[in-house]
Amino acid sequence: MAELAFFSGTMDSGKSTLALQMDHNHAVRGRGGILYTRNDRAGHAVLSSRLGLRHPAVEVTDDTDFWDDVVQRRTRGERVDYLVCDEAQFYTPTQVEQLAQLVDEMGVDVYAFGITADFRTRLFPGSARLIELADRVEVLQVQTLCWCGARATHNARTVNGTMVVEGEQVMVGDTGGAVEIGYEVLCRRHHMRRMTMSVARAVATSPQTLALGMDDDDG
Repeated sequence: MAELAFFSGTMDSGKSTLALQMDHNHAVRGRGGILYTRNDRAGHAVLSSRLGLRHPAVEVTDDTDFWDDVVQRRTRGERVDYLVCDEAQFYTPTQVEQLAQLVDEMGVDVYAFGITADFRTRLFPGSARLIELADRVEVLQVQTLCWCGARATHNARTVNGTMVVEGEQVMVGDTGGAVEIGYEVLCRRHHMRRMTMSVARAVATSPQTLALGMDDDDG
């Protein structure tokens, strides 16, 4: 039986790495598959991981029709046994329904990878529809960590180093580094407090904090 599986996790949890590994495992067994992605950090029509792995992929747009694409490929004689769909949070609910239709009516396995919630802690429409329709939803076992050491559960967006909770839902950026639009994974506690690593460091080294620390030692 074909299945629609959704693998979710925060940024830095290894989703794209697993997507590439999944494609490799099926391809070496002689199965034919297609890699799809959307808004990958490495650019257009490429599926990349932060470990440095990358592979050409079909770029998904709002006009992409997965059903029609697979039908056309099979009509041309291509073998399509499975789809690997990265950055699936950016897909539309209609596109997710097309993926489910391919599973049910054409027996195509679909492995979707993506984050569930945006920087505002709101579900992406594509992820919400995947949770509703998937035969299997798996949270990746590679845990990402907040700067405090606790398990990271939320994605924070930063603009010029400052965490923001308003703005467009989709803005391409990356974790780490001095980038204009950046992302950082945090535990819920520090996401709610808007306390990123840079904020925590600034607080820890502020004169007032140091003075309080010296008072505590003297007491």
